Amino acid sequence: MCGIAGLYATPDRRAPRELLLAMAGELAHRGPDGVGLYRDGRFGMVNTRLSIIDLQGGDQPIPNEDGRLWAMQNGEIFNYPELTAELEALGHRFRTRSDTEVLVHAYEQWGEACLEKLNGEFAFAIWDREAREVFLARDGFGIRPLFLAEFGGDVAFASEAAALLRHPRAERRLDPFALFETFHLWAVLPDRSAFPGIFELPAGHHVRVSERGLGPLTRWWDVAFGPREGFRQEPRDALAEELRGLLDDATRIRLRADVPVGVYLSGGLDSSITAMLARRHVPQELRAFGVGFEDARFDESSFQDAMASALGVDLTRVTVTGTEVAASFPEVVRRGEKPILRTAPAPLLRLSRAVRDAGMKVVLTGEGADEAFAGYGIFQEAMVRRFWARQPDSTLRPKLLGRIYPYLSRDLAQGGGFMAAFFKTGIEDLDDPLYAHRPRIATTTRNLRFLHPDVRADAQAVGDPLERLIARLPAGFEAMGPLGQAQYVEIHTFMTGYLLHGQGDRMLMANSVEGRFPFLDPRVAAFAAALPERLRLRDMEEKHLLRRAFAPLLPPVIAERPKRPYRAPILRSFFGPEAPEYVAEILAPDRVAAAGLFAPDAVAKLVAKCHRYVDVGLGEGEEMGLVGVLSTLLLHDAMVVNPELAAPAVPTREVEGAAVRGVPPLGKA
Repeated sequence: MCGIAGLYATPDRRAPRELLLAMAGELAHRGPDGVGLYRDGRFGMVNTRLSIIDLQGGDQPIPNEDGRLWAMQNGEIFNYPELTAELEALGHRFRTRSDTEVLVHAYEQWGEACLEKLNGEFAFAIWDREAREVFLARDGFGIRPLFLAEFGGDVAFASEAAALLRHPRAERRLDPFALFETFHLWAVLPDRSAFPGIFELPAGHHVRVSERGLGPLTRWWDVAFGPREGFRQEPRDALAEELRGLLDDATRIRLRADVPVGVYLSGGLDSSITAMLARRHVPQELRAFGVGFEDARFDESSFQDAMASALGVDLTRVTVTGTEVAASFPEVVRRGEKPILRTAPAPLLRLSRAVRDAGMKVVLTGEGADEAFAGYGIFQEAMVRRFWARQPDSTLRPKLLGRIYPYLSRDLAQGGGFMAAFFKTGIEDLDDPLYAHRPRIATTTRNLRFLHPDVRADAQAVGDPLERLIARLPAGFEAMGPLGQAQYVEIHTFMTGYLLHGQGDRMLMANSVEGRFPFLDPRVAAFAAALPERLRLRDMEEKHLLRRAFAPLLPPVIAERPKRPYRAPILRSFFGPEAPEYVAEILAPDRVAAAGLFAPDAVAKLVAKCHRYVDVGLGEGEEMGLVGVLSTLLLHDAMVVNPELAAPAVPTREVEGAAVRGVPPLGKA
């Protein structure tokens, strides 16, 4: 895991060394173990390294045999030993044992088709000195970030937007449409970011930058859900056995490292499976890390203890209070670089610090299982609503929603209950591509009322976020079946845009820790997408096949436990008696007005309501509104008004491409 940045300058100048090192300074937390700088005329790239594989020889950028190709990456290629052997058999010679060196030889051998051979979690750059172009690529799920921008003829890229904001022509302000889209979809679609002119290379895409500028973005991989009946028709037991083997191997190769690897243990099914499989391959040294909460409503410590005891592993738990959630929230927002609607990343920031304090750099986590195997309530909810749509006037069918959300049972028992009416809206629009997500979108978009009228008008002039999302859906979307469609949208919005970004990469890398995700192994994802719907979600049981496959290997208290969403405290964290001073300061009417992003009167009413109901709580939508407003104002303060510019990085390895100093030609065997 590392940070990467680069720039292809206008024809009249060389890539500026000072700017590249300033960009690297913003990425120092991603790679504290060394800085590699490479310049070759108009092009330059820089890497901040977190050394995990080949600690002594894996400094980046890394060349091929004759120095024509130079590669650097953020992430890991987990099948690098197998690819190294294959490439050596084809005549390539390696200088290091680094997985990054595999990239230059694989690209030399197969070109862009090398991506199809990689099993990894990566964003990388390969510079071709002869063609004078850089090839950029990102893994299929966008686990590792990569941002791009064009600044007056310069094309720049970096692992984080903060590095791109160091360019003198960058606009250091928030994009109104980013706020607008976040209050629809929880995230910004990858063709934009929170900052004007900066966008992401979408997951599963590659692009070339040359003397002609930025080339077209090309998709090289996407998860492809099959039809409702699926492509796999083998008996359930046979599929369960295959799944066990796939996940076991996905876990095994993600334990490859020259440093110890730990696991996150939340107490849920997915992290427990990951920990159990990791324990098989690391029988003596495996360490587990979990989050506990002082507030019992959020705490899962007893389940973590049960699983840790069953595995016989050392569990380090960070117990978080609501006050600590609020205290760390400004750093959460600054590291995340975008508005968010939940406080859930805050405890994970604390957790990654505990991993680092334990002297570790790598952890495995269970992310991706809910999206791949249909584990969220949103999928069950859509199933109930489709069932209800067959008899829209039924008073019994909506009561099934109470099995998903027990707190709704009383309201749903009343024929005219508010929540029954809420879930019934659009219930017969069965061909709506966003059918499963409409209730969530309706809850989130209520908070658009907090946006300043001018911000909302500017954003609406850009477009409708939902229409933009629908326009991005692939040609085969209609054939995926209702559940596959819901999962696909969830993967490309909530998972990639929020979960892997806000709760994953940014909270881990803030403390220089790499997260690895066995459930997002492309083989596991392809297997899950090919299953019939009934093996993913069956009779309201989420993750049906996954549960059946691993139930015999887990303690019953874990195997039989229903999905519990991971949440963190919100209202009392920011408005309780120990709330930090910054909350009142940044939500004060004059500060809100000065930012120009929200309507001061609307925010003042929300603040008054928070004070009034601090001991009772607000509804889910209003709490999301509070977090959205607060996170946006904190982001504006930290990255627009008072940015803390990092000191330029100091290179530990510097190469001038024209001379290719220190790169003896090896040739091929």
